[in-house]
Amino acid sequence: MSRIVLGVSASVSLYKACDLASKLTQAGHAVRAVLTARAAQLINPQLFEAVSGEPAYTDEFDATRRSSMDHIDLGRWAELLVVAPASAGLIGRLANGMASDLLTTTALAVPADRPRLVAPAMNPVMLAQPAVQRNLARLVEDGWSLIEPGEGHHACGDAGRGRLAEPAEIQRRIEEAARTS
Repeated sequence: MSRIVLGVSASVSLYKACDLASKLTQAGHAVRAVLTARAAQLINPQLFEAVSGEPAYTDEFDATRRSSMDHIDLGRWAELLVVAPASAGLIGRLANGMASDLLTTTALAVPADRPRLVAPAMNPVMLAQPAVQRNLARLVEDGWSLIEPGEGHHACGDAGRGRLAEPAEIQRRIEEAARTS
């Protein structure tokens, strides 16, 4: 099975990322979560460690780091990178090669010939913004696979396209990418 780095940004849909990590682990994959600082404020990274049995990472410069270059070690370890949920801010940083935190530096350290998937999750108005659409298109041009967001009600009260795809759909896309790589 595959070694998967699961990138996680701040979103109400974090609970789906935990479920995804659990499902992937149950299917035999090794999953290491890398959370943005804001995601780690919303959910304890230890939850990802508990469901995956693998370390979770949040900051390349704090006392929890495992080596002097966690991002390089993770990039070498990863056979596949999936970012779910991916916020508008994170999508913009990824699309523009901005290495501003552990997750974005890890994404840059994963070789471009390995599968990289992105699953957006945000308010429908935010998702529809030309800048967000431009950044998603750039990621696809750069070889990322887009996991389309779903439609429905959002925590903010709005309804429409922008919900994180269901964990089963993300897992299906990961399995497909792993088989074809």
